[in-house]
Order: sequence, then C-alpha cells, then structure tokens
Amino acid sequence: MKLVILFLSIFLIVTFVTLEAKMKDKDSEITSAQENTESGSESIKIYNVLLDKFENVDRVVRTKKEWQTQLDREQFRVAREKGTERAFTGELWDNKEKGVYKCVGCGTDLFSSDTKFKSGTGWPSYWQPVAEENVEVEVDTSFFMKRVEVHCARCESHLGHIFDDGPEPTGKRYCINSASLTFDKTE
Repeated sequence: MKLVILFLSIFLIVTFVTLEAKMKDKDSEITSAQENTESGSESIKIYNVLLDKFENVDRVVRTKKEWQTQLDREQFRVAREKGTERAFTGELWDNKEKGVYKCVGCGTDLFSSDTKFKSGTGWPSYWQPVAEENVEVEVDTSFFMKRVEVHCARCESHLGHIFDDGPEPTGKRYCINSASLTFDKTE
C-alpha cells in the first residue's frame, strides 16, 4: 500500500509540475503576444526603392510560432536565431542580376544590386544599404569576437555583420546571409 501511495504521489507531482510549466509557457506566449501587439503599432521611417521616397511604416512584430510558420527552417535559424549560413551555399551570394534585396521577414528594401560587390567571402556583400534608416546595428560579442551585427530596422531579422574592409566610397562590407533576403529583379 505504501508503494502505491508513493507512486501516486510521484505521479501527481510530475503531472502538476508539467501542467504548471505548460501554463507558464502559455502565459508567457500570451504576454509576449500582447507586448508585441502594443509595440507593433510603433511607426518607423524607411526608404522605399520602388516609390523612391521615405515612408512611415509600422514595425513588424510576430511570435516565434508565427515566424516559424512564415519562414523555412534555414531562414528562421538565420533571421530569427542569429545564425549564419555556410559560405558559398546561399542562393544569392553570386547573384549578378539587377534588382533590390529585401528582408525575408517583412519585405523591407535593404540593399541594391548597384552596391553589391564580389568580396570573395561566399556571402552577398554590399558597400551600403539603400538607406541607413532601413537597417540597425548593434555590437555582437558571440564566439569570443567583437563584431557589428546588422538587422532589419522594421522586423529585427538578423542579416549579417558589417566590416571595415569594403570598397570605396564607404569602405564598409555588409556581409549578409542569403537566407535573410529575397530578391526582386528589375530591368
């Protein structure tokens, strides 16, 4: 009888702990969604290449599950989890067509083929974005290095890093993951 009571007690404790964890996850997801909805109404100024002007747009904020639904596994890993694709494997690293490179998360115009250059690194590289307002930067100290991360200003998708070894006129190399981009061809 003591074994049965002990087994039931352990079963009830494990069940309670599991349910409590699930409830906390659900509460966290609801709180996150509420915060995202509130902050999603924040307006920012970005440059629209097609319209050739700046416009005010709302920030794009989604839950983790919404991002996972929208993006494929590699896009999610790179854009939302700050991953890096292997060199020379991305779809756009050697693209030579004319057009605009956009954010995979929200479609914001990021880079023009006019500023793309062959860096030899295996990732798409640009010497400047279409407008400084369309990207944001922050210090990245992962992997025991100090680098400058660049992400989309509208949805905060991780794009890549900026280095000071690019061509003139800026001397910058925006080293960007193909998985963080889409491409709109122009004529």
